[in-house]
Amino acid sequence: MVRPLISYYGDDFTGSTDVMEALASSGVETVLFLKVPDAGLLSRFAGARAFGLAGTSRSETPAWMDVHLREAFGWLKTLDAELCHYKVCSTFDSAPHVGNIGRAIEIGRQIFGDATVPLVVGAPQIRRYTAFGELFAAYQGRNYRIDRHPVMSRHPVTPMDEADLLLHLARQTGLSSALLDFVGLLGGETPQEADILLVDVLDAATQAAAGALIWNGLRRKSRFVCGSSGVEYALIPAWRSEGLIGERPVFADAGPVDRIAVVSGSVSPTTERQIRHALANGFEGIMLDPLALSGDAADGAVADAVDAGLGALANGRSVVLYTALGPAADRGGALDASSGARHRLGRALGRIQSALVSRAGLARAVVAGGDTSSHALGEMGISALTLKMPLPQTPGSPLCIAHGGPVDGLEIALKGGQIGGEDYFSMIRAGRA
Repeated sequence: MVRPLISYYGDDFTGSTDVMEALASSGVETVLFLKVPDAGLLSRFAGARAFGLAGTSRSETPAWMDVHLREAFGWLKTLDAELCHYKVCSTFDSAPHVGNIGRAIEIGRQIFGDATVPLVVGAPQIRRYTAFGELFAAYQGRNYRIDRHPVMSRHPVTPMDEADLLLHLARQTGLSSALLDFVGLLGGETPQEADILLVDVLDAATQAAAGALIWNGLRRKSRFVCGSSGVEYALIPAWRSEGLIGERPVFADAGPVDRIAVVSGSVSPTTERQIRHALANGFEGIMLDPLALSGDAADGAVADAVDAGLGALANGRSVVLYTALGPAADRGGALDASSGARHRLGRALGRIQSALVSRAGLARAVVAGGDTSSHALGEMGISALTLKMPLPQTPGSPLCIAHGGPVDGLEIALKGGQIGGEDYFSMIRAGRA
């Protein structure tokens, strides 16, 4: 078997499919596992050049990471890929108590060796940029410093109040860090010695230079790297220049289906606009109570939601079941008052989606919300995902094929809160990129 180019752990499921899309749409055959596979499942994808493992660490504690991330990195190391990537959200939202990126890097260095860990967060393809160590992200056609971003500065769990990524990271780890800014990167400056090296990426030139630095230089010392899907976007030119991958493949449109089901746990204004667009374009909307779905009477709330969804689908309509219509409807404070409520909510939405798919015979479905997707898919019995159709105009939310379990062959899209245009759900139903 050819040595894999890269393996990765995604800190949530939508971010994991983001990496799969970046790789597979560039000609790197990729499979994303939803849990560590057995030998039989792994052998089905023996020709893959990239292997992912979708996780939930973005919404977990450092104590959880100490157990589960250590196990995940240990398994990824057995794949003997040229690089192993800890994939974080391109908005870098994290905190000492939840989604701690610093702790994840500490564990990675324990597994892969105490060498400098490159950190790449900028990804122009999804309108994320780093300049002089500060992160900028787009929203509705404008670019904002992340601590002034209309959404991420107010994230309900991990609000970003610091744009300097190394200052933000210093709250989470005692590891030393250094910056290779874009001036030094393009000027061929030798990086400083540090445990973590943040590399600026703000355009195609700096992205290619960052990839060449990692692949041709830093990889000799460390096979562990951290960052957004900007890591893969940076490496692809280096791989192509060495003839390790061919040209970009052509993907056909998936084509339309008559009905889809969407479940959403996102409170993002982006998702709000997408839901409103769907309701104006033939979808039936069903508002769900997140407290009921995460509380003691969750079984009854799930059953009621399934019955309502099946009613809409039986009438030939697509359906979107949502727990919030934008930030104004956020029940996060009440959810956080009950330990584990957010995880239970995600699992309840997964149970709802699984029932709708199986009982209505759906061929295509969507789960919206990064943390929601992580916990929802665990309830659907899916073992692995591969790419069905990339979405070049809104990268990071592709249409995938599910493998294993009762929904084997299902076409499913996982959409993070900030991802996609207003017509995203209609576009997935239509199966067009």
